[in-house]
Amino acid sequence: MYVAGLTFKVKVEPQCCLSSVTMLVFTGHQCLDLIFALSILHWAKCSPSTQQDELAPTEVQFHSLDFQNVLHWKHLQTGKNQKYFVQYKIYGEKAWSNADHCQGIQSLKCDLTRETSDPREWYYARVRSLSPEGFSSWILSHRFYPQWESQFSPPKIKATVAEQTITVQIIPPRTPMKGPKRRRIRVTKLQKLTFRIYLLHNDIEEEVHETDSCSKKLEIRGLRPETTYCLQALSVTPRSGRQSSRSPRTCIRTH
Repeated sequence: MYVAGLTFKVKVEPQCCLSSVTMLVFTGHQCLDLIFALSILHWAKCSPSTQQDELAPTEVQFHSLDFQNVLHWKHLQTGKNQKYFVQYKIYGEKAWSNADHCQGIQSLKCDLTRETSDPREWYYARVRSLSPEGFSSWILSHRFYPQWESQFSPPKIKATVAEQTITVQIIPPRTPMKGPKRRRIRVTKLQKLTFRIYLLHNDIEEEVHETDSCSKKLEIRGLRPETTYCLQALSVTPRSGRQSSRSPRTCIRTH
């Protein structure tokens, strides 16, 4: 660099963004441009905040089926040494709580059913990763409301026949949570559902029946004698109209 008749050599020492020592000779504004460019490169590529963002998980979100609430995330830099830490809180609370069973795990999911057991509460969760480079920043989930967001399985059905009448017993899906008798609680204790029953003959839908979650049985009368019918069922959330998949077919023959 030439200043007042003097020439200087600019030596660029190795930084975290340079793989080797480079000896350069520049004059005038070229040197200033180089220093400015190197400072921008150093800040953009080597700053701790940028490294934390690159190490952080992505797409942190809840998936809920029958009120089994599981937090999922993705990570582009997965490896054997990668570990994850999960925290949660109720909406409105200031302090975060550790999900004790999801500290230092290597899985890309964490079951938070127990921590989010009240379907009428709003929840948040967050995840960060730990690698040899250090901790990532925390990544926040969306605000999760189980009563609105949980999907539901179809009910199980059992069929019996008497003459030309089929009686269908409807068994609602159950949550992973257990009641006082250590039996899993039916989802209908926590969420109003309706159940749709399809009657098929030769793969053609002949009748569709719908019952509320209080009805445990459905009778289908006036069927043809000595005919095989198949039944399928699904769950419907009345508030949203969301439907489950259909249950496997249950087939029975009239007398």
